[in-house]
Amino acid sequence: MTIATLAEVLQPALDKGYAVAGLVTLGWEDMCAYVEAAEAEGCPVILQAGPSCRAHTPLPILGKMFRHLAEQATVPVVAHLDHGYSLDDCRMAIDAGFTSVMFDGSRKPLQQNIDETAAIAALAHDANVSCEGEVGFVGYANGEQSAGTDPTEAATFALQTGVDAMAVSVGNVHLQQSEGTGLDIDRIRAIEAATNIPLVIHGGSGVPKAQRRALAHSSNVCKFNIGTELRMTFGTALRQTLNDHPDQFDRLEILKATINPMTMVTRDILRELMPD
Repeated sequence: MTIATLAEVLQPALDKGYAVAGLVTLGWEDMCAYVEAAEAEGCPVILQAGPSCRAHTPLPILGKMFRHLAEQATVPVVAHLDHGYSLDDCRMAIDAGFTSVMFDGSRKPLQQNIDETAAIAALAHDANVSCEGEVGFVGYANGEQSAGTDPTEAATFALQTGVDAMAVSVGNVHLQQSEGTGLDIDRIRAIEAATNIPLVIHGGSGVPKAQRRALAHSSNVCKFNIGTELRMTFGTALRQTLNDHPDQFDRLEILKATINPMTMVTRDILRELMPD
């Protein structure tokens, strides 16, 4: 069994200069594709259950699915709760067998965010589970606007919460379907100068691939969350299958056809983040 915590995969990445992909899951097929890709590339992978995934499949079931895949894998697999919004969310994930929880208090005043994140980090660490927090709100494409992370606040947050990884807002946005103009490198360097903790980029699909690769090898960014570009790959593969086989009605056969395309794209993502 190679189930791992977030700290167990991110600290080596910080020390050796690479990043690990946090891959957004929505169902069994993409989970299988992500682990298959990680096996092929010989690298760790973080399986992430965000709010939309949890709305579709109960947390206890997701925990069992993640851990089952980890039991079959020879590479480290992290079972990660993405965007937990309360202590109860995180406690439920820990009880369900997750090895990492992310508490998102980024919309809250700084001190409230610190206090609530610290309580969840303590709860997680007591259970030998990792905790990711967020300081500076990461917005959404065609939605809420971002509020960039202040480096001084980031240092205070990291020190007072005891989190294992810190998500930051440095020009990244969620749900971006094409590459944006890139991240604010000056802000990243200022955050690095103020703290020495693995940094996380949410909305990694919108980061230009060349910059993703460069930051993975030359910064404290140790985790890129990737969801939208993988969901787009899934949708394209699904439409192609239905167009090619209009008489196909068996959902198992239809969905199975998405696994190989998802695996191939995931391998490319993993490869660009790992050491040369």
